[in-house]
Amino acid sequence: MSNKKRNIRRNNIIHLVLSIAIIAVLNIIGSFVFTRFDLTSEKRYTLSDATRRMLRELDDIVYLKVYLEGEFPASFKRLRNSTREMLDEFRAYSNNVQYEFINPSAGGNMSERTALFEELVREGLNPTDLYVTTSEGRKQQTIFPGAIVSYKNRKLPLHILASQPGSQPEAALNQSIQNLEYNISSVIHKLTNQTRAKIAFIEGHGELTDIELAGATKVLEEYYSIERVKIDGQISSLTQRTVIDSLNVRIKNKYEAIVIAKPMHPFEEKDKFIIDQFIMHGGKVLWFIDPVFATMDSLQNSDQTVGVVNDINISDQLFRYGARLNSNLIMDLQAIPIPIVTGMTGGQPQTNFLPWYFFPLLTPAGNHPIVNNIDAVMGHFSSSVDMIETNEVKKTILLSSSQYSRVVNTPVLISLEILKQEPEPSLYQQSFQPVAVLLEGEFESLFRNRIPPEIADDHSIGFIEESEKTMMLIVADGDIIRNQIHLSQKQPLPLGFDQFTRRQFGNNEFLLNAMNYMCDETGIISVRSREIKLRLLDGPRISKAKLFWQSFNIFAPIIIVILFGIVLNYIRKRRNTRLP
Repeated sequence: MSNKKRNIRRNNIIHLVLSIAIIAVLNIIGSFVFTRFDLTSEKRYTLSDATRRMLRELDDIVYLKVYLEGEFPASFKRLRNSTREMLDEFRAYSNNVQYEFINPSAGGNMSERTALFEELVREGLNPTDLYVTTSEGRKQQTIFPGAIVSYKNRKLPLHILASQPGSQPEAALNQSIQNLEYNISSVIHKLTNQTRAKIAFIEGHGELTDIELAGATKVLEEYYSIERVKIDGQISSLTQRTVIDSLNVRIKNKYEAIVIAKPMHPFEEKDKFIIDQFIMHGGKVLWFIDPVFATMDSLQNSDQTVGVVNDINISDQLFRYGARLNSNLIMDLQAIPIPIVTGMTGGQPQTNFLPWYFFPLLTPAGNHPIVNNIDAVMGHFSSSVDMIETNEVKKTILLSSSQYSRVVNTPVLISLEILKQEPEPSLYQQSFQPVAVLLEGEFESLFRNRIPPEIADDHSIGFIEESEKTMMLIVADGDIIRNQIHLSQKQPLPLGFDQFTRRQFGNNEFLLNAMNYMCDETGIISVRSREIKLRLLDGPRISKAKLFWQSFNIFAPIIIVILFGIVLNYIRKRRNTRLP
């Protein structure tokens, strides 16, 4: 018996020593080999390769002051906890990421809190009024759902709570949590990026003016260096040439991308050739084109106008690349309302907002990173785009009309009289008309087999018949990139902001995402296509069964303990009364 006990004791000691040794070895290995295991189905705690690469390249502290602390409802607590978890994930890959959570409403007197609020607004954070229930009752609280991110001597605001006018709060919070990695990575990349890609807005063909592009310029200049370029038939306007010898000339694009914003005058063949060769050398182009000429200015003095074809001589070029802009206008029941005088009361005009079917609300088609989780885009006299079968070119529809839309071909009679009648739903059956299309791949030159040999063989020109892998965005609505001008102050408004409905649409996000996708080689924009499913509880069902589950959680453990005690007592009595 004693030998048996000693063997058992020795085996236990051996097992203990082996367990300690295994744990020690695993810790030693873990100190040299970094790995993390994400057991969630959608890999919500797995950072993208682009984010991890960016974090590994940090050479100084990135410090985040997150103003998401305080007494919050459960939904905002979930956003706060998700933000903390995401920042912990960032810190796991880089010790240069540091953060703290701050309650801007805690401590100090009213004047100190007001001063802090004003400072946060100056630094770019937007306040949000929140109603919370405390032991003292229901009260209003001003919160700043964002952070101030510092790197070296630079600071930028980080907006954590997504702004989705008209959407349910749970949907906005869900989107905010989904976009946490992208939003944080984007701000850090913006702070740490030392070199900016150059992009150019093309001029000389009746494009939008500087004040009409002020919103687009403000959105893009946070990431890119922006110039205005007039091609004017100059071969060196978009490319630069380095002469190596008499037979060799190195040609390089001056710009990563160019933007053609609502031209109204025809393109000359020289300008088309220069743009074509810019594309052949890997340049990206964002085309914002109005295939139909129609404006609201014509309706100010008359109740009707006519939309006609806007021929700017680029149809053959876009057709060769893989798209055709149709000479039609989209009418959509899901449209932006405009102010219309509907009567007079006491000598004063009465204005109502009615949906103007020629101003469609363009919705994202699919979950491409450019349009994933962005708000609807404001369209003005939009047309449809057809995709042409071309080899080596991938085509992706990004924006389309709603399910209840139709197209009307030119010439189009545009009259305010249609607002006086209820629309006939049976006429609006041409659903999901594509308006914005992304083309990716290798494009064939428009001028292949069309130019004389002396030009094609001129080494100083460097003509190329087929492009490198590149991409372009084609939008059949030039006004998507145009910001409104304040009626009284005559100042440009933010891109996508409608001064009549006071609503911010997704035009600015669409433009920035498109440019980032086409020009940003880090790949951070790809994070936007991720979808994190929030497995939320059923609120109405919880309210209905609240009393039952509260009672169950209170009494069930007590009943289980009592039953367990009764069973044990019964077994003990049976054992003690059993005959020897």
